[in-house]
Amino acid sequence: MNYTIRPYAPADETSWLRCRVLAFLDTAFYDSVVPAKPVIAAPGLELVAVDGSGAVVAILDAGIEGESATIDTVAVHPDHRRQGLGRQLLERAQQWARSAGASTLDAWTRDDEDTLAWYRASGFAESDHYLHVYAFHYTDPAEPRRAVAEARPGLRPILVFAHAPLADEQRLRSEFARVHVDRRFSMPV
Repeated sequence: MNYTIRPYAPADETSWLRCRVLAFLDTAFYDSVVPAKPVIAAPGLELVAVDGSGAVVAILDAGIEGESATIDTVAVHPDHRRQGLGRQLLERAQQWARSAGASTLDAWTRDDEDTLAWYRASGFAESDHYLHVYAFHYTDPAEPRRAVAEARPGLRPILVFAHAPLADEQRLRSEFARVHVDRRFSMPV
């Protein structure tokens, strides 16, 4: 199949959202659903890969702050994986980061083996970690209450999403059903 990689356009938003949701569905980001494409501040990078029908099948958004460029979203629609789209988007991001004066390109991701393998194979190295902790009523009705230090009258937590230091991993995994190691991958550009 032929694909075209080009800058994101506002008319791509619905297809971009569809691609992101489907790409994240079988990952630890399965519930990272957004109703609108996040704004990437200038001089950020917003790329899409489209198929012959114009449908967005892969996305990459990145921002830059000082000498650090960060990939905000990189995703490939499940029906279009293993076609080299992620690699092509990454190559464009590396070129953009260099031309924008960045010395590193990084990305944060969770503990999905295929994703971790892709970052490593692409030349990234893990450079930082912390925990994402989910305390969800439907997993265990007591989890959100355990995660909130102080009860507030009339407020009953249903879902708590929290960050925690990696040093607390063993204890938090014993208390909560869903704990992910959030990993920063970096590479020089």
